[in-house]
Amino acid sequence: MANMMKAAIFIEPGRIEIDDKPIPEIGDNDALIKITTTTICGTDVHILKGEYPVEKGLTIGHEPVGVIEKLGKNVQGYHEGQRVIAGAICPSYTSYACQDDCSAQDGGSHSHGYKPMGGWRFGNTIEGAQAEYLLVPDAQANLSPVPENLTDEQVLMCPDIMSTGFAGAESGNIKIGDIVAVFAQGPIGLCATAGARLKGASFIITVDGVDERLVISKQMGADVTLDYRKDDVVAEILKLTGGRGADVAIEALGQQSTFEAALRVLKPGGTLSSLGVYSSDLTIPLNAFAAGLGDHKIITSLCPGGKERMRRLMDVISHGRLDLSPMVTHRFKLENITEAYDLFSHQRDGVLKVAIEI
Repeated sequence: MANMMKAAIFIEPGRIEIDDKPIPEIGDNDALIKITTTTICGTDVHILKGEYPVEKGLTIGHEPVGVIEKLGKNVQGYHEGQRVIAGAICPSYTSYACQDDCSAQDGGSHSHGYKPMGGWRFGNTIEGAQAEYLLVPDAQANLSPVPENLTDEQVLMCPDIMSTGFAGAESGNIKIGDIVAVFAQGPIGLCATAGARLKGASFIITVDGVDERLVISKQMGADVTLDYRKDDVVAEILKLTGGRGADVAIEALGQQSTFEAALRVLKPGGTLSSLGVYSSDLTIPLNAFAAGLGDHKIITSLCPGGKERMRRLMDVISHGRLDLSPMVTHRFKLENITEAYDLFSHQRDGVLKVAIEI
């Protein structure tokens, strides 16, 4: 086995480049996987633009599909050559936060055990997945075997996009028969739409401004799609619900405009489930918030991780409950990942998700 690997490295804001790096050395509780397919996330674009800070020289990416190359001596029940995924959130499951059902905020061995976004390690605080090899920490808790009947592309959304989108529906506590509005139909918003359908929503309204996304939104479960370029979406949603408003509104973009619109379409007592990654301060309009007396709930989510979460998501796909393959619109080799970043960050050519093949 060679000592060096190719990796996508953050150089500085505006620059991610392919270069050589040493293949990681694993510890007793780790695993080394050879990446076969990964992808680029909107969060990676925030890193590229300098909107989310990481160390210069870090390998980027947090959505791994691969094959076990090597196992630490304490990792049991797996074997070399086995196909696996690991969640973008890879908790230790030993911290106070993890045992408080808050594993995405895993503070590790810190005295109080909580850290905002602490469970997100790949491509954030440790080396990421846009490389030929990846070290998976706490592998016993985080490696999830891929069913034989599923391809890499079929499970590529599980580590982050599917888990995040579903979390928006789950955190919104959608009940059978609920009315749900989903703002933005990028990859996460599309998965939130699918999650709302699976949770039992009876009427799903989605909002976007890209024709191709609105078409796929129908496939994911939308009953009505609204184009914000043509429609006053708040007025339309209130009209469609007879003035009642939505039980749950899911925000999946991370902008003031979509956050505010999601709040304005809620019924009294409704829930705003926020999934967007925000890069500036938010303000809450007084009338939309009913002066703080409307019994509204605002909840945020970071995608759940761990092997059981990944198993459940892959089971949804394996048993035919959901097909996310239309979301992979473009494919690139690792050596061409800078071209993939250029396409994805500028949202050209109807791109939804790119598959990076290694």
